Amino acid sequence: MLRPIQRLLPFCLLALASCVTVGDKPAANKANMGPWIQASPSLKIEIEESAKRLPWTHGIERVELIQWFAQVGEPSYETLLELVKDPREDVACAALAALGATRDGRLVDSLRAIPWPEVDNSDLALERARTLLKLGDWSMLGQLIAGLEDERVYVRGLCIKALNEATHESFEFDPKGTVEARAASVQSWDAWWSQRKADPMRRK
Repeated sequence: MLRPIQRLLPFCLLALASCVTVGDKPAANKANMGPWIQASPSLKIEIEESAKRLPWTHGIERVELIQWFAQVGEPSYETLLELVKDPREDVACAALAALGATRDGRLVDSLRAIPWPEVDNSDLALERARTLLKLGDWSMLGQLIAGLEDERVYVRGLCIKALNEATHESFEFDPKGTVEARAASVQSWDAWWSQRKADPMRRK
């Protein structure tokens, strides 16, 4: 039986691949009471109710909720940044997916300030790496390259998609390819990254 995170990640790909813009919610309060634009009272209630519902959603319902949070945008950031700290890995990954789908680079510092578990190869670490990369921070790109060697096809697929979108490179990596072909591609990725990770133009 697949763990919840295994069921979640293929659907997160759908949300992360979407080009999301802030929708027509009129409820954002322009008075900024903190680092982010605050929601109006009615939208705040809707955000809170959606956050309570998120852990109990699955499949397409969760994808739609991730997309909804991304469309709400800035008024939902505080709530999503709290959900990112949830001990349930699938919930934290869903919150990260929503934040990444906003493409708002201002979120990078807030995400970096969160105390993360020190497990580099966990699904949460890979989701965090994908989110930061979508927000313009390449600091965890090496973990996505390492993710190309994951034993699960869908994880390899998520990692190469994120890498390709950010770098426009693929080095002919096929998540369903042979072990030998994948290893050769990963070597190319490692060489490419070793030459560029100190690039001052890359976001630190």
